[in-house]
Amino acid sequence: MPALIAPAELAAALASGPVPVLVDVQYNLAGPAGRELYAAAHLPGARFLDVDSDLAGPPGPRGRHPLPDLAALAQTLRRLGIDDSSDIVVYDQGTGLGAARAWWLLSYVGLRAVRVLDGGLAAWKRAGLPVTTIVPSPAPEGSVTVQAGAVPLLDAQGAQRLAGTGLLLDARARERFEGRVEPIDPVAGHIPGARSAPLSEFTDSEGRLLDREALHAYFADQGVFEHAQVGAYCGSGITAAALALALKQIGVTAAVYVGSWSEWITDPDRPIATGPEGSTRG
Repeated sequence: MPALIAPAELAAALASGPVPVLVDVQYNLAGPAGRELYAAAHLPGARFLDVDSDLAGPPGPRGRHPLPDLAALAQTLRRLGIDDSSDIVVYDQGTGLGAARAWWLLSYVGLRAVRVLDGGLAAWKRAGLPVTTIVPSPAPEGSVTVQAGAVPLLDAQGAQRLAGTGLLLDARARERFEGRVEPIDPVAGHIPGARSAPLSEFTDSEGRLLDREALHAYFADQGVFEHAQVGAYCGSGITAAALALALKQIGVTAAVYVGSWSEWITDPDRPIATGPEGSTRG
């Protein structure tokens, strides 16, 4: 199943049935909160999931957005009426970040029919399609089961190994990768051996992924097709999911380091690199 669905295609599916489960994951790193965005406007019938509390565990030594407790995630998904065979479409306001995290996490726990609304709510509105503020009635309880590991996951040790033997891509802004600025985490730099692949270089000005031809050319320049194993990380595992989604568009399954930089730096014995090529310390 393709990872993206266009607004017109989704509108046709909603009109003709069977209707996919719509999941709103609008998300902002620095407000307004996703739940406020959902309350202001969402697709008719869509149910809200919170990136910070539903799609991630509490921040701490495993990073700012670690994996959630999978038993709790299963309960949350059942509350949305999701079964193992459900057709699911996730979307955010248009940045793609919340939707990519939902797509990756649901894929990771074994759901096989998960797509991202291309361009999110913004593209849906531009197409003249309806939005609402009405919260749908509770769905009948779903029966989904979750099983970790349907797509590859990296821990810190695995990310370090991949940076030396395969290709580990860093989706943060290039100035953060190089350690010139660090607006969020207390330590600047990157994992030694990683390569910079900023989100802004494979998305357009509206946050949408570039078309497949452009993605193929960009990631070919990054050396993706020269390595048997490719990994993705970022600051806290959110933008890394967007990188994994982009790679999926060109047929590459990337392993995601969910803890990412915010976990990496919790161990002072882990090495840190700075600069465009990386000057390692530690």
